Amino acid sequence: MDLRLQDLNVALDGVRIVRDLTLDVPSGSVLGLLGPNGSGKTTALRAVYRALPPESGAVLAGGDDLWALTRREAARTVAALTQQHRTYLDFTVTEIVAMGRHPHRGGGRLSADERALCRDAMARTDVTHLADRGALTLSGGEMQRVLLARALVQRPKILVLDEPTNHLDLRHQLDLLALIAAADITVLVVLHDLNLAAAVCDRIAVLQDGALAALGTPHEVLTTGLLRDVFDVGAQVVPHPRTGRPQVLLELPETSPTEGTPK
Repeated sequence: MDLRLQDLNVALDGVRIVRDLTLDVPSGSVLGLLGPNGSGKTTALRAVYRALPPESGAVLAGGDDLWALTRREAARTVAALTQQHRTYLDFTVTEIVAMGRHPHRGGGRLSADERALCRDAMARTDVTHLADRGALTLSGGEMQRVLLARALVQRPKILVLDEPTNHLDLRHQLDLLALIAAADITVLVVLHDLNLAAAVCDRIAVLQDGALAALGTPHEVLTTGLLRDVFDVGAQVVPHPRTGRPQVLLELPETSPTEGTPK
């Protein structure tokens, strides 16, 4: 299912954070949303997963206004992995993952097919061994993977991810991004790691001060000029020796010696 943000404006406490944002995410593709802190990335995502209503404009899923759907219809369409995790008291991992089926049923026991779906999602996110653990015993990275499993069990048509690699070690970062790339699902993902974005995204959109600063393939967007102008960093961009995708080699800023320290 395709996703379209159409002339989207989103405000917080009367201040417009996202301004006239139009983005198209074709069905089955991965669009990465990049930008400096405070550029409006998370605010834009919140309008997509219906946590923050647009001031104007629309969020369209398959041509339908997401904000006109019922809560259950919207939950069948979009699943989100956010930075702010709700408190799950001490539900077990198995119980948390099973919550992903709630939009598809009123309650009661899961069917055999649904239990198999949960087991598959837990295996894919490497949390099977945590099945009987309580939520309060999990590390941040473990909980991140459990919530991704829950989102997969939800079987959404669109997956929204806000900094999904937070708290994850290197291996699980790569596993998660490989899972995203292989999934037959439309993905909108906020990332700060430019090289991870280059590796997994079909296209990249860069926000600056709430507006779209650049949009295109990783090769088109990740340039030394854009990194200087938007992120205020010096960098070299080189092709990955195996994939050919752009790799960003950051340069440390020059600093003056602190007074009184040896030169």
